[in-house]
This record gives sequence, structure tokens and C-alpha cells, in this order.
Amino acid sequence: QVQLVESGGGLVQAGGSLRLSCAASGSTGSIMAMGWYRQAPGKQRELVATISSGGSTNYADSVKGRFTISRDTAKNTVTLQMNSLKAEDTAVYYCKAVVWSQGAYWGQGTQVTVSS
Repeated sequence: QVQLVESGGGLVQAGGSLRLSCAASGSTGSIMAMGWYRQAPGKQRELVATISSGGSTNYADSVKGRFTISRDTAKNTVTLQMNSLKAEDTAVYYCKAVVWSQGAYWGQGTQVTVSS
């Protein structure tokens, strides 16, 4: 079992920055990839960025060049630095961990609201 707790969401003006963090606890030694997803009202949950255990990253086209995902394996945390935020980035952001032989775990989500 893995538990994920997100923090760092909030309200920011367009063009501003926010930093999201996700702390994992439990069977963290079995975590393979981690990532961030988001879900806006009336829309499906979508990938924002992922990072593998080896540090390889993947980003949605809509956030490339603005968002940066990083991971501290020793501290079992994953961070999403979000710059140049736009109104369309408004959503609930979820942390996800893929665990060996167990599947995916999700955090409870944190709200990000960007005012235009």
C-alpha cells in the first residue's frame, strides 16, 4: 500500500507560479513511476507530467516549457513547478504513483485556480 498526500495548490493570477508537492508513504520502495494529472470541471482527467524511477520525464503538450516535474527518491516526493500559469490550467491536480505488482495509487487532489 502507498499513500499519497498533495500540497501546494491555491489561487494565483495568470502569469504567476505555483509549486505542487506530493509525499508518498507506505511501500515506497516499490514505486516505479510517479506523475501529475488534472481534471477540470466537466472534463476528463488528463496527464500533465510523469517521471520514471530513472528520471525520464513526459509532459502534456499544453504544459511543455512551463511546467517542470522532479522527484526526490530519497524523500519519496514528487514536485510540479508550474510557471506562466493560464486560466486553462485551472483544475484539481492529482498525484499518481505506479507501484510494482499493485497498480496505481492516487492522492486526494489539490485545487489550482488561475484567475485571468
